[in-house]
Amino acid sequence: MTAALTIAFVPGVSPAKWARVWRDRHPSIELRLRPIGSDDVDDTLAGEVDMVFARMPVSEQHNAIPLWTETAVVAMPKDSPLADLAEVDLTDAEVHVVDAGPVPADVAAALDLVEANVGVVVLPQSLFRAASRKDLVARPLFGAPGTQIALVWRDEDATETTEEFIGVVRGRTANSSRNQPTGTDRDVEEALRAARADSKTGGGSGKGGAGKGGAGAGAGGKAKAKSPGSGKSGSGKKSNTGKGPTPGRGKMRGKPSRGSKGNR
Repeated sequence: MTAALTIAFVPGVSPAKWARVWRDRHPSIELRLRPIGSDDVDDTLAGEVDMVFARMPVSEQHNAIPLWTETAVVAMPKDSPLADLAEVDLTDAEVHVVDAGPVPADVAAALDLVEANVGVVVLPQSLFRAASRKDLVARPLFGAPGTQIALVWRDEDATETTEEFIGVVRGRTANSSRNQPTGTDRDVEEALRAARADSKTGGGSGKGGAGKGGAGAGAGGKAKAKSPGSGKSGSGKKSNTGKGPTPGRGKMRGKPSRGSKGNR
């Protein structure tokens, strides 16, 4: 059976920008792309999907490579007095907050209430742009840390193919050794730069249609989702030091098996 890699992504993430990097580099390995709901990460990984571009936090049982941070915005009607502000500080604003975020459970329903002048909603800018509400505008939320997008997978799904994909995420060049992830591939770097810009401008909205995959140069090594400051190195685990993941160091534990979920 033809080798395949299945990557899922949550709303607001558009991995289609990076599919080209993978397909150019590994044309013999089919890249299968699947949009999923924000709450479907665990069930998706338990099925036929190898890895997911998800919004943190995720299950403590999963591994995660943080990629970029989305801008948190306040959605409001165009004629709202807050629309004249460059940033919105909700602690000073005399307005009803329908949902304080960071991600509403039902984005469409929350924005419906905003359109009805019930109040305002806090959400990632990419989700606001994806909603395409022409009667609403969004302004950055003052002091908000934003939401983080990460590449997530399970230990039992580690394969040689997922290891190669992690290499793309971490910025490993096509000619570099797995054990020597030096340099940054230009296509990968450009993709991550575009994603970061999208998180600020909203241009990264949408599901990416049939094209999905690839990833930006990782902002850090492999880290357990339950502890952003922890990471794996070789066969051992680092304790949580409170620091972020060390760039370019995380590795898969043990020797990855051959094949992928797509081959089972």
